[in-house]
Amino acid sequence: MKVLITGGAGFVGTQLVRALLKRKEILGRPPTELVLADLIKPAADFASIACVRPLVGPLIESCDALAKEQFDVVFHLAGAVSGDCEADFDLGLRSNLDSCRALLDALRAAGNCPRLVFASSVAVFGSDPGIPLPAVIRDSTLPLPQSSYGIQKFICEQLVADYTRKGFIDGRSGRLMTVAIRSSRSNGAASGFLSAIVREPLNAKDTVCPVPLEMAVALASPSNTISALIALAEAPREALGGRTAVNFPALTVQVGEILNALEAVGGRDARARVRFKPDPAIMRIVGSWPSVFESTRAHFLGLRPDTDMNSIIRQFMNEPGAVHVGA
Repeated sequence: MKVLITGGAGFVGTQLVRALLKRKEILGRPPTELVLADLIKPAADFASIACVRPLVGPLIESCDALAKEQFDVVFHLAGAVSGDCEADFDLGLRSNLDSCRALLDALRAAGNCPRLVFASSVAVFGSDPGIPLPAVIRDSTLPLPQSSYGIQKFICEQLVADYTRKGFIDGRSGRLMTVAIRSSRSNGAASGFLSAIVREPLNAKDTVCPVPLEMAVALASPSNTISALIALAEAPREALGGRTAVNFPALTVQVGEILNALEAVGGRDARARVRFKPDPAIMRIVGSWPSVFESTRAHFLGLRPDTDMNSIIRQFMNEPGAVHVGA
């Protein structure tokens, strides 16, 4: 079983690798090789694992080499994040759209129809004056992205669907919620503050919340996200109900509820380290994303949302090295 993970050195990619190594199998077979494609080297402890092979460099430049290999399963996680895509239009096109197309063409050229899981996003949904965002996003809700990042993700979903229809790949797209709490420092994602307002105070550092307390968001813990990605990879085609894109389950919380959970788990001093400084750009991007989901198809695949914010924070605190100052 040969597995390719693009973005394999990133936060979610690293968590996915660890989960696959711990499980020791995917689709009922042990992975004989895990190829981790990323701009940077993977976690240092992977260097001693014989079945892990790093592929360092821009994905779009690696695709000619990838076309000469045959992978059984591909997790396509690589790409530029929401805030960066909005600030740099060309970066988003190159890192998300162009790289996805190049990867799909490489898999097509390989000729063995691998199973592919594309990490899409809740950002494919949005609202405009003509089609207001419904109170609850269901499997039948029309995607209407309102950011460059969301549009690029939605275009890639359609490419995955068409390459699947043509028989080049067996593709499926998982629409990820905001993954929190991330132990790594925030990147250019507009939603990065949702991890920072917990991670930094628990490490005795001050941080800024750029949105109001009443803003509602859709979250999923890292472990729940990884379980969903693997479950989607292992789902038989008929279980998807004919469509390739699936809304992952979400825990809906207000930012104020996140801070309440931070105080309950980490104490008043932790919460006091969060100050508010409105950022209109972040409020516009994150505020355009839906926060309430009814993910029936995901439920049918055995996926469930996280139970509460307290448990997500405790999960973060139990990660080795995540908290350096006792809370």
